[in-house]
Amino acid sequence: MLQKLSILVIEDEKSICDFITKTLNAQNYKTTSAHTGKDGLAILTSALPDLVLLDLGLPDMDGLDIIQQTRRWSSLPIIVISARTQEREKVAALDAGADDYITKPFGTDELLARIRTAIRHSNKIMTDSMNNNRPYSAKGLTVDFDKRLVTVDGNEIHLTRVEYKIVSMLAKNSGKVITYSSLIDQVWGPYADDNNRILRVNMANIRRKLEKNPGEPVYIFTELGIGYRMIEDENIE
Repeated sequence: MLQKLSILVIEDEKSICDFITKTLNAQNYKTTSAHTGKDGLAILTSALPDLVLLDLGLPDMDGLDIIQQTRRWSSLPIIVISARTQEREKVAALDAGADDYITKPFGTDELLARIRTAIRHSNKIMTDSMNNNRPYSAKGLTVDFDKRLVTVDGNEIHLTRVEYKIVSMLAKNSGKVITYSSLIDQVWGPYADDNNRILRVNMANIRRKLEKNPGEPVYIFTELGIGYRMIEDENIE
């Protein structure tokens, strides 16, 4: 018998918490809930769930503190569920280490889809560490990290060193939103000017090379005010 995936729900609003746990139980997930940050951290460190659904506005502490504390020792998927809708709030959560962000109110289908993506991405990281960084592939786009080769429908795409670093980072994190600041730090270094213009220029060039219609991309999507998300790797089990 397959072991159920365990999900910890840290949410202080009982009605929302009950809705989430009922939904997840119906999908054969094993759920545990906490209504305060302190209780959530205690369960997190003792039960070691496969994924955490986290509200930011908890009564005793900010959810960002939970993300930061967890990231000191674990890379388990964290999906933020919050009523905070401002872009800076989403960016702060993602930069702190959250894997995704869902804004309240949300539907059941969206919640389950985000959970599946986060778990698949987590499994991909574990698999790639054992399979020597296998290539990314989706809708005819392939990124071979060992050969540093990018192809579309078998045709080699000539990218600059910077363009390749951007594509490579997005491909290795496919399905996840990568914030502008994270990309800038990884590509140009922590002392780079915190200005998105150079990133936007490079992304425009990348899309001209990869996309049939750069105005309607199928590989790399823009999350306005937040960052970019690459289409999910089709090889993720």
